Amino acid sequence: MRRTSRILLASLVLQSTTFAQSDLPSKRGLAFQGDDHTADSQLLTSAKSLISWYYTWSTWPAQALNSSIAFIPLIHGVDDASDSGLSSRLNVLPESSTHLLTFNEPDGTTSSGGSSIDPEDAAKAYIEHIVPFRNSGSRKWNISHPVVTGSSQGIEWLQKFNESCYDIDDNGCPTDFVAVHWYGDATGLKNHLDGLRDFYNSTSPDLKYWITEMALPKQDTDATLAMMNESLTYLDGLDYVEGYAWFGAFRKDECWYPYYRVVSSNYS
Repeated sequence: MRRTSRILLASLVLQSTTFAQSDLPSKRGLAFQGDDHTADSQLLTSAKSLISWYYTWSTWPAQALNSSIAFIPLIHGVDDASDSGLSSRLNVLPESSTHLLTFNEPDGTTSSGGSSIDPEDAAKAYIEHIVPFRNSGSRKWNISHPVVTGSSQGIEWLQKFNESCYDIDDNGCPTDFVAVHWYGDATGLKNHLDGLRDFYNSTSPDLKYWITEMALPKQDTDATLAMMNESLTYLDGLDYVEGYAWFGAFRKDECWYPYYRVVSSNYS
């Protein structure tokens, strides 16, 4: 493994001071893509690893990962939400799967991995298809609001989504946790979390937060490692943050943006 990837991976996977000195469950997760590299999966989920959960941007778990790691399904777009087979797929997931992510970057474009959904359409689909998973049936899920980008347009989208929810239903769009994306430095991450908490605190001050994508774009190893270490320490210390995942656990030739990856294409 190249030195760059080895250092980043060690910072993400290996024991931290915070958890070494406490009985707190690990918050660390994986944004995981693909089942093709067994060696990668074994390394990321080794006995010394702090990784406790993962997701695949879908409702399909990865066969290569250890079943002791919780899988967090994601309903990517409105078509996925209305899929007649969705409920049965969720019902067969392990009991450790308790949280459900919804609508990946609806304010973003499909070409960049987003779901490109109008706030009004998202609100309608959320109330009709997502909310029932929260409060009906034999299995109740903790559901997230749509996972917007970390830009100002993401907050604006959430505001319009929230307004549309209350236009449709007096109860709005209830949620159990907030999923967050951030690409930038550690200070920006802190400010973005503060902004989201300001947005939600008036109605739901006790919500928990999961950072499901974070990275420092187009920077060298030293800058990226510094951002990672500062961010992980900060997030480990926040009671309202339950989970976080670096973008991402995949190789250079499989990544949207190769400079984000923590796994190299070869081991040595």
